[in-house]
Amino acid sequence: MDKPFAGATLPEHMAASLKRFGMGFGLAALVGIPLGLSMGWFRLLDDVITPIFDGVRFIAPVAWVPFAALWFGTGIGGPTLIIFAGAFPPCLINAYRGARNVEVRYLEAASMLGVGSFKTITEVLFPAAVPSIIAGLRIGAGLGWLSLVGAELIVASSGMGNLILRAQSALATDTVMVGMIAIGAIGVVIDILIRRLEKVLLRHRNV
Repeated sequence: MDKPFAGATLPEHMAASLKRFGMGFGLAALVGIPLGLSMGWFRLLDDVITPIFDGVRFIAPVAWVPFAALWFGTGIGGPTLIIFAGAFPPCLINAYRGARNVEVRYLEAASMLGVGSFKTITEVLFPAAVPSIIAGLRIGAGLGWLSLVGAELIVASSGMGNLILRAQSALATDTVMVGMIAIGAIGVVIDILIRRLEKVLLRHRNV
């Protein structure tokens, strides 16, 4: 699709979607992973955050669309919030589970050496929890990407979701199909990149 459709070419729509996804998913990972690891280490933090988290994590990301549109508009902010809502729970939960499942002997060794909480989290919990964290990132990326497309169907004027919606209204079946294929292909590429990240982190952990 070299010709513009719905105000942009296919690469431009893809770039708009990837920008929103990068912001929402990146924010989910930057907040969810450290928070999950910290909850796995600090019992008080776990007791405070878990009830709040359990109260909101079952809300479907698309259910945030009206609030996202009202609070942040239809540019970057609204879709970013919806992507964050989809990607954040798996990132936090898997980081938390990874931290809680670290072998006790590692924690006992760190304690005997006088390692502080920050270093325990970054140098003991995080390396040991990498497989669980990567699993959370893969799930979060999938949910975030799906949430993005849903958000763009409603609260965006560009992107792959908006492209498909506009093509459907114009009865442009070929454009709809191209958009669907592109969405699937981008999702596969994102998953491949996260799996490569896992290999890098595991290699670094085993050095």
